[in-house]
Amino acid sequence: MTDTPAQPHPTALPYGTPDAPRIAVRGDAHLEVDPEIARIGITVTARGKDRRAALDDLTRRNNTALDLVKSYGDAIERLETGTFSLTPQLKEKGRGERVHAYHGRVHITAELTDFTALGELTTRLADLDLTHVDGPTWTLRPDSPAHREARQKAVREAVQRAREYADALGTTLAALVELADLGTEAPEPFRPAAYARTMAYATEDAAPAPLDLEPERQHIHAQVNARFTLHPPTL
Repeated sequence: MTDTPAQPHPTALPYGTPDAPRIAVRGDAHLEVDPEIARIGITVTARGKDRRAALDDLTRRNNTALDLVKSYGDAIERLETGTFSLTPQLKEKGRGERVHAYHGRVHITAELTDFTALGELTTRLADLDLTHVDGPTWTLRPDSPAHREARQKAVREAVQRAREYADALGTTLAALVELADLGTEAPEPFRPAAYARTMAYATEDAAPAPLDLEPERQHIHAQVNARFTLHPPTL
């Protein structure tokens, strides 16, 4: 008795046939939604003729900025310290390597989810000594439901478009052959909606008035390619 070898499964042809014509369409979706996160950059600087004095000033100002941001509690989703530098500045004239001053810099990034506190925090940071504030940059979380909504909308549009083509031929869709995701993207970084900066000591003891910052709407674009087979139309 001999075993009958298993018959290989027939492979699908990459093109249609008269009995199973194919149709290829693209589904596009565009959503405009409110941002979920506001990101600001904080740069604390210090300068002094003595290295230890410059470092001590930088440490004090960095701690002041961090304490101020942390005081907003749950409004802060993420707080990170980036680059730190303490650089000697040499005298332009004279012999030898003589240090004229020391420049210190620390960069901090803060992400907020409570936009009502954003204007006040940004203004108070900008009012600190030798502190630069850049931002905010508005964005969505990577797992935002808006991304899923855009992808699903693109798929529904592809199906609807394919049905319209089939209807024009007097037939209907038979089966889905392929669905290819072309990617979902939210352009980043966005144009900063506000910019605050100070490089001088505060001249008044009163707290500055908070900035009125309007969130920038986010644009999400999704595309899919879909291929279907059709019931043979009567032409």
